[in-house]
Amino acid sequence: MGHAGMAAAAVRYLRSVETAPARGPVEALPRPELRCVGEDERAPVGQAEFRRVLGNFATGVAVVTAPPEGGTGSPAGFACQSFSSLSLDPPLVAFMVGRTSTTWPRIARAGVFCVNVLSAGQGELCRGFAVSGADKFAGVAYDAAPASGSPRLAGTLAWIDCTIHAVHTGGDHLIVVGRVAALGASDGDEAPLLFHKGRFL
Repeated sequence: MGHAGMAAAAVRYLRSVETAPARGPVEALPRPELRCVGEDERAPVGQAEFRRVLGNFATGVAVVTAPPEGGTGSPAGFACQSFSSLSLDPPLVAFMVGRTSTTWPRIARAGVFCVNVLSAGQGELCRGFAVSGADKFAGVAYDAAPASGSPRLAGTLAWIDCTIHAVHTGGDHLIVVGRVAALGASDGDEAPLLFHKGRFL
């Protein structure tokens, strides 16, 4: 299946486990009723307090990249601290991206992405991918990931090359699930880049 055929993965499940053995049906849990907080209502948790408390959870930092649309132009990429492994069988990973992201639609149309796990010395590289509107790849060394052709950044601790498997809504973010097609890690023992309380460690 080509990149164009994968674009529809941005809003629904894709066929993904065609060779997996048949399993019994799984009963879905009822979807919780969600609604926006009205202007005359107080949010149950203030945003400032939410950020302050959740900022105590240190995370690794990655850059999610995708190849240029149609094979021409510049690739897409953004800094991401909400990446995790999800499933061993089948091999799945996940990341979260804001609904207002201008980079996400480009990744969705590509239908593929590569997660680049940053090392401790790549804070400036991360900052470059955290801005909007600039040429994020200017002066950045990379090659093409083997399965998707997405940029595989030089000097990272690990890379995970994926096709989009599913996309779920999560409030003001989207939860993107990727099926791993290829991956690799450096042979060194350099520490990862960590983000904690609004700054790199």
